[in-house]
Amino acid sequence: MPKIKAGIINVTGYIGAELARLLYQHPQVKLVTVTGRSTAGQKLDDVFPNFAGTGYIIKSELDSEVDIAFSAMPHKSSVDVVPPLLKQNIKAIDASADFRLKNASEYPKWYGFTHPSPELLTEAVFGLPELHRGEIASTSLVANPGCYSTGAILALAPIVKEGLIHPDIVVDSKSGVSGAGRTLSLTTHYSEANEDICAYSLDGHRHLPEIEQELKALSPSFSPSITFVPHLVPMTRGILSTCYAKLADSHRLTADSLKQLYREFYKHAPFVQITTKPPHTKHAWGTNLCLIYPTIDAKADRLIIISCLDNLVKGGAGQAVQNMNLMFGLPETTGLEALAIYP
Repeated sequence: MPKIKAGIINVTGYIGAELARLLYQHPQVKLVTVTGRSTAGQKLDDVFPNFAGTGYIIKSELDSEVDIAFSAMPHKSSVDVVPPLLKQNIKAIDASADFRLKNASEYPKWYGFTHPSPELLTEAVFGLPELHRGEIASTSLVANPGCYSTGAILALAPIVKEGLIHPDIVVDSKSGVSGAGRTLSLTTHYSEANEDICAYSLDGHRHLPEIEQELKALSPSFSPSITFVPHLVPMTRGILSTCYAKLADSHRLTADSLKQLYREFYKHAPFVQITTKPPHTKHAWGTNLCLIYPTIDAKADRLIIISCLDNLVKGGAGQAVQNMNLMFGLPETTGLEALAIYP
């Protein structure tokens, strides 16, 4: 089959650069154009030396015909660039949050703007293949999930679907600094972030409504009450989430039967691995894997579910490529079967 012609809007952020890396080596894709706002006219390898020899020039606009465009624009910016793509019958995958939430009224609260295209929120498919594989395959617009959301939803989906827990849930997540993006800030300054760990967004993180939305969709009668506390830790990549939930009174599980439930739920999910030991973020470094370790605190009658992933791959660019594969009828693993980089 002819190669898929792809373009990246805003290649100069971490997600955009990771998309370029993955698409450049994808066997069924030709990356034909990349754009950037402040770097238009520069060579891509002048901005990111790891692209030496690729020959890409960063343009101000997509300047070639493409079958699919990946928007790596910041929040509030993709709402302007995605609708024109769809009108040209170009498939789009948006890495921002601009099409993730189904309820338009949530955008002023969480993102500070009124959504200009609420009709597209019903058209967009939340791009978590493990839950929406069929819908992704037939859509023209995928809203790539947030990195924290991906880890938390995959960790909790099986037990929510089976009605095994009370709705009071705690999600404790730790993320590497690349999750904050490439824009300079005091918080991510080396001397501020190194040898330090801190909680943030205690009044509500923007990924929380995604988590609530997707868990409610799995079980419409389930109304989760989620405490989500993210932390910044001094590493470049990776997210580790530990989720806590009390077992529903009528259910008695063992650690072994819980693991079997997870294996059965994700038996057709090539990028979810149920581990036999608590996973480390390095075990997923550079891969599109989400590693999940479910267990039971029998003394407290509480489930503990640990998930970890690379926030720039399964939490971002890799998941976008996985979604693209589904949209074009390719095996979803195509171009994404790399082993973890270790140590």
